[in-house]
Amino acid sequence: MQTTPSIPEGHYLDIGEVAGLPQRVHYHDQGEGEAVIFLHGAGGGASGYSNFKGNYPVFAEAGYRTLVPDLLGYGLSSKPDLPQYDLDLFIAGIKGLVDGLGLQRVTLLGNSLGGAVALGYALAYPEDVARLILMAPGGVEDLDTYLAMPGIANMFSIYQSGKTGAEAMRAVMTMQLFDPSLLTDEIINERAPIAATQTQAARSILKVPNMTERLHELRCPVFGFWGVNDQFNPASGTMKLMEHCPQARMVLINRCGHWVQVEHRELFNRSCIDFLQNG
Repeated sequence: MQTTPSIPEGHYLDIGEVAGLPQRVHYHDQGEGEAVIFLHGAGGGASGYSNFKGNYPVFAEAGYRTLVPDLLGYGLSSKPDLPQYDLDLFIAGIKGLVDGLGLQRVTLLGNSLGGAVALGYALAYPEDVARLILMAPGGVEDLDTYLAMPGIANMFSIYQSGKTGAEAMRAVMTMQLFDPSLLTDEIINERAPIAATQTQAARSILKVPNMTERLHELRCPVFGFWGVNDQFNPASGTMKLMEHCPQARMVLINRCGHWVQVEHRELFNRSCIDFLQNG
């Protein structure tokens, strides 16, 4: 008997072989116009819909085609059983989506791991990318720095404790938000069932390089946000982006953790759409 997914089902696209195995990307697709691809972060039960359900419909109403995929290994996309997931795997999944849908000059909008994917994709395929919007992106620190962050240390401690289900999900995600009251039962109930389907690789350390020294290669406009109170990715990454990527504009937000698009949704939506329309 098939279990009903805890998030709405959108579309599926077979993207061919990645890491020697056939893969399928699940994604939501709303609106018409220039394409904006929303790239979610990592963690138990992560999916594009759960990360961006309060954002992508607003972008669609503003005249953009919004594509919200689940990265390989997450959500309802294929979950390859590999020893470790790396940035190349995630980039290949998004490249498969872009090529499979015949997209050109897309905007990549990425949070956390999704920000690292956006940066890595733009460096690998600059001709595909018109703009970047980044929220506390990964890929600008060495691994030891991330592992020392309180939110990430707490996450791995809970994974190793053997806790599962909604209790574990709430314990991991409480540190994601400056105001934990925003962590609703709805979010927990969306993510906990998906977390149970994830491979060990998705719950382990991801292989993401520090791309700071390559940021000067970016040629597209870059806009982004960082929560001052982020306990997962250090806000000092803001200055790395500004120093190495002269065309970047970043907004630091007080009383904000790792999920600016949830914690300051109206500001986020309004600012991003202004960037898309006016540069």
